[in-house]
Amino acid sequence: MSSLSLPISSLLALFFLVFLTRVPTILSADDPRACRETLTCGSVSSIGYPFWGMNRPSYCGQPGFELRCENNVTEILMNENTLRVLDIDPERQSLKVAREDYWNGYCSTKFINTSIDFDHFNYGSNIRNLTLFYGCNPLPTSTFLPNCSMNSTLIDVSYAVRNMLGDPRYGICREIVVVPVYEAAAKDLEVNPMIMQAALRGGFELQWEADNDQCRRCRDSDGICGYNHSSNSFTCFPTTEEKKDGKSLQLGLGAGSAVAITILICFLVLCFKLGKSLPINHGKKEEDARIEAFIKKFGSLAPRRYSYAEIRKLTNKFNDKLGQGGYGSVYKGKLSDCRLVAVKVLSESKGNGEDFMNEVASISRTAHVNIVSLLGFCFEKSKRALIYEFMPHGSLDGFIYDRGLHHRSCRLEWTTLYDIALGIARGLEYLHQGCNTRILHFDIKPHNILLDENFCPKISDFGLSKLCERKESIISMACARGTIGYIAPEVFCRNFGGVSYKSDVYSYGMMVLEMVGGRKNIDVGVSQTSEVYFPSWIYKHLDQSMNLNLNGGIVEEEEEEMTRKLIIVSLWCIQSDPSDRPSMTKVIEMLQASLQSLIIPLRPFVSSPVRSPKTLELQK
Repeated sequence: MSSLSLPISSLLALFFLVFLTRVPTILSADDPRACRETLTCGSVSSIGYPFWGMNRPSYCGQPGFELRCENNVTEILMNENTLRVLDIDPERQSLKVAREDYWNGYCSTKFINTSIDFDHFNYGSNIRNLTLFYGCNPLPTSTFLPNCSMNSTLIDVSYAVRNMLGDPRYGICREIVVVPVYEAAAKDLEVNPMIMQAALRGGFELQWEADNDQCRRCRDSDGICGYNHSSNSFTCFPTTEEKKDGKSLQLGLGAGSAVAITILICFLVLCFKLGKSLPINHGKKEEDARIEAFIKKFGSLAPRRYSYAEIRKLTNKFNDKLGQGGYGSVYKGKLSDCRLVAVKVLSESKGNGEDFMNEVASISRTAHVNIVSLLGFCFEKSKRALIYEFMPHGSLDGFIYDRGLHHRSCRLEWTTLYDIALGIARGLEYLHQGCNTRILHFDIKPHNILLDENFCPKISDFGLSKLCERKESIISMACARGTIGYIAPEVFCRNFGGVSYKSDVYSYGMMVLEMVGGRKNIDVGVSQTSEVYFPSWIYKHLDQSMNLNLNGGIVEEEEEEMTRKLIIVSLWCIQSDPSDRPSMTKVIEMLQASLQSLIIPLRPFVSSPVRSPKTLELQK
């Protein structure tokens, strides 16, 4: 009998929904004849459902779709932004809008980012963010515009048409505002600042969805689409001029209500007897709603959203696989502008929603040369994907672990290794100190460091990251996170101290030691514990001749200072007590200081840690 419950309950639910849609809602004071009128203001004309306002009452359209006419200009209010409506295309369900406060120039009196109503609208295609910088010190290296007057003071203004928020080159700015513009206008702005006003007035596109199927059926039956604010649902008004005398209206409404109530009772009784409710995964719905609400918070700062069909297209149906892990798979792709990208498709497993939000939340807050750029994402039911800039040299682990790939591994020069270590340190310092919200990565390891064409390192994979306020020194964690061999001791044992940004410092130190030694600190293929613990081996030989057999070769004399600095800084980073570890700011200072100014720290461990095969698994 349980096999019959699904189709029966579903059919009844569908019939009940359609019936309520077609039975006229209790009209009370709502006169459907007013919904025959369309909206006209300035260049916008003949606009109906789901829009309302002016001569159309609120029950003629959906909440969030109110239009108003100011000085013969159509406007729509979204969050803090007043948007000038330039055009509405009902067939494509799109509207072209521009920021009203930037219509007459870039010297606005309100410095607020663009934020749209994601409950009803999404950004259209071919959009890029224009970032305007006001009163920066030091001055940025982007394109400059004529000065603006702010409180009777002239301030410098510059702009960029790529994601530059948080870039340390911009120093401290009085105001930073993001305004979407069309892709074509952004490309023109890259070479010609004189078109700034035209680009701002060109606006950007929004798309909407609003009871499409229901409204189409309503119109096909000569009805008028409307909205019932009491039930917060779509309603279909009849267009016939039936008599509305007391008896006929009461009989019609009474009969309709009686039938509706009867169907509802039967439906509930049937569900109760069959022991089945509608096939809704409440946990999944709650997670989806949480992710949608999370995406809305970012407004125009969120990267572009792609459909899963677009993801399939840009990856050529997932034809070129770059790698795979516990999170899912990574594929090579190409955007419409021919840029190569890496597309991480998250596995459809429990917890991927949390990883997805961590990735978007963390990387959307960053814009740094040593942080990988998030170019877009897909969130469509259980399909979730993240689009990153493509890194031609892959991840760092391929260059420091000898896996028989002699054309790749152990081939980096010591100066390159040093620059990579310094770049990673700068990226971590930015995460810990450079953002308004401190970002703790919790999974720093060579696999999560990507290398571009110039071997510039980029920190990636923020699935385990955690956001916290800058003023918070210690954070709470329900369970350990990270990868064995890189996890700071306090993360899995609170006796060592509180969990903080110093936990990333520990992971950084272990990773740099691996870069120096060209070997894994924990080899997951080893079942015994007789192998030498590399930090202990380093301590034993540190005071001896520095012509150590590291990374597969003898360290040349001119590279000795560089190597010793990397080792000493790493040993400071892996101190057992978090308070003994330096901040990433101090790490950078030490790496750039003279070798003579550095002091060798105490040995962090008395002996090698005891391990078993089970503890060697990845802890993700």
